[in-house]
Amino acid sequence: MTQYQSIGDLPLRLGGTLRDARLAYMTLGTLAPDGRNAVLMTHGYTSSHTYIQGGTGASEGSWGRLVGPGRTIDTDRYFVVSSTMLGASFGSTAPRSPNPATGRAYGPDFPPIVLPDIVAAQRRLLDALGVTALVAVIGPSYGGFQAFTWGVEYPDFMLGLVPVVTAPNCRAIDIDATEAVLARDPNWNGGHYYEAGGILGTMTDLREKTLRGYGIDAALAAGLPDKTARDAEIRRMARDWAEQADGHSLLVLGRAMNRYDVRPDLAKIKAKLLYVLSRTDALFPPTLAPGVMQALTDAGVDATYEEIDSDHGHLASGSDAAKWEPALRRFLAQL
Repeated sequence: MTQYQSIGDLPLRLGGTLRDARLAYMTLGTLAPDGRNAVLMTHGYTSSHTYIQGGTGASEGSWGRLVGPGRTIDTDRYFVVSSTMLGASFGSTAPRSPNPATGRAYGPDFPPIVLPDIVAAQRRLLDALGVTALVAVIGPSYGGFQAFTWGVEYPDFMLGLVPVVTAPNCRAIDIDATEAVLARDPNWNGGHYYEAGGILGTMTDLREKTLRGYGIDAALAAGLPDKTARDAEIRRMARDWAEQADGHSLLVLGRAMNRYDVRPDLAKIKAKLLYVLSRTDALFPPTLAPGVMQALTDAGVDATYEEIDSDHGHLASGSDAAKWEPALRRFLAQL
């Protein structure tokens, strides 16, 4: 069940303060009396805290097969915390939230944020929940950016890091081009489209293109061998997501992604690290692994690598969870 936690006024690294911020989150399991059995789950660019159970919030692949009683991330053992990151579309403070200074949605006036702001907000949530230390920070894609950032920002707070289908830096994306696509919608209204009817059609088209880039066609092929039926399902998935998502969140998080690079700070990491990529991922291909693993080794990080042998591309960590679950289980057992 989704809950909400006020985290107060949050100072931002690039200047300014986000007033009266809050995070949407869910927990599974029970926090130990000493507050040290928690696992923080971090989600992808277009997902939400509910990716650990599936549904629309699992845009980069549902991890429901990995999280739960008796599963690898065992909620009979761990207190699992999953929150929608700052700036994202699904309940935490973001561009669609009301600006306390005006009473209207921030929209294009939402302040710029960076990955350290996102993890600082999560740290405040954990403090409010009584978490005193983490067993691990685990997440795919943009969630992996968060895991790496946790490792350098709060190196003494966790035993393990599991960044999946991700990297310690991200090649720059043309976020201005994304904004230009959104701005072509007739309801754009200078970015103030909330009161102009929204931009559902454009967001649906954008989402369909993204899903196909993630490898959704291959992930659905076994269950939907007919291409026409598969295309219809992809379009339905895109529209379901677009009905809840916000274009300004894509822009805010995209710009934060372009500022993300923890490579100079890898030596700060004290936690053990399991780095996981997918054989067919076009976004973070396994050709990245040698360079990343060498950088981690040079920085003195105790790191191991696992490759998911999957045809499901960027979605493999969820849709083909069984193929890397043993490695995750072994890793957690040693923490």
